[in-house]
Amino acid sequence: MPRDVILTPEGLANLKAELDQLTTTRRREVAARIKEAREFGDISENAEYDDAKNEQAMLEARIASLEDKLRSATVIDSSDIGTDVVGVGSIVHVKDESGKSTKYTIVGSAEASPAEMKLSNESPIGSALLGHKRGEEVVITTPKGKRKLKITKIDVAK
Repeated sequence: MPRDVILTPEGLANLKAELDQLTTTRRREVAARIKEAREFGDISENAEYDDAKNEQAMLEARIASLEDKLRSATVIDSSDIGTDVVGVGSIVHVKDESGKSTKYTIVGSAEASPAEMKLSNESPIGSALLGHKRGEEVVITTPKGKRKLKITKIDVAK
């Protein structure tokens, strides 16, 4: 049973662009590799052919996964997001115990990218921040132990 995928408008556009690129350009490239590998002769002992077929299988699995995500996607409308409470689509400014400021964007799990400070609403920090207001302190249980974060500002992702 597929679970709902929560996306921001930017995340929806990114998934659609990736799906379009995979279904057009990448499919043609892989089909050309398979055709070229077939021309090498006996396909039963052809490593190039096996490799190209494996790549095709992985490509088709990724396409199916993206199509499934897009089918069950719920897009968050930025006009529905307020700056009073943290929700999916919020940009949350926090300070930790040492006074270090950090800015997180709360997104659905399909868009999560910790390197870009985009945290999933299902992650330990993301789920702990949800529903809290500016000025509140949130205690988060992470794999490294407990952390205290104070919410200093809430913005809306554009």
